[in-house]
Amino acid sequence: MKITIIYDNTALPGFDADWGFSCLVEVYGKRILFDTGALSEVLFKNMKKLGIEPGTIDEVFISHHHWDHYGGLTDFLEYNPAVVYLPPTCPEPSGAEEVVWVKEPMQIHENIFSTGELNGIEQSLVVKLDKGLVILVGCSHPGVGNILKAASQFGKPYALIGGLHGFRKFDLLNDLSLVCATHCTQFKKEIKTRFPEKWIEGGAGRIIEI
Repeated sequence: MKITIIYDNTALPGFDADWGFSCLVEVYGKRILFDTGALSEVLFKNMKKLGIEPGTIDEVFISHHHWDHYGGLTDFLEYNPAVVYLPPTCPEPSGAEEVVWVKEPMQIHENIFSTGELNGIEQSLVVKLDKGLVILVGCSHPGVGNILKAASQFGKPYALIGGLHGFRKFDLLNDLSLVCATHCTQFKKEIKTRFPEKWIEGGAGRIIEI
């Protein structure tokens, strides 16, 4: 499994940083764009630097309808009218080949799932590997504990990647093997200090292979 962070508040040298999140998930022969950041120009610019051709992406998975996760979607769909997985609280975008509304937990593909829309605001993407579950989150508005519990119906959580907002119930991370806290996470330093062996630094341009 390969996860390429395209859009984040921080960036590796040579990439643009901006408030928002997006990453490309490559697993089981699928290329899924998780969220689209705030600005399409930043999204496309960082994609180009990473050698990611937008037209090769199979599907888009939107965690929730906040501008910093949804803003680049319209322009992306003009370039690539892909299938889009959306929680019901998102407005329907124009230009999508198909919109799949995700309210309840569901299997998207074999070993690839959505938690469903939790607390009426946000869904998370869950990928089942031999090592366990890799859980991708937008902002974790429903709470990390609720997300881990919802994901656990598909297996044992292994990794958590994405924005954790104001999360500080750090004991919930004890049983994970990998944590990459990005975007809106307020307590990155505390998580990194407490779990240095699990920590992976985020930032646009970062590639994570699991």
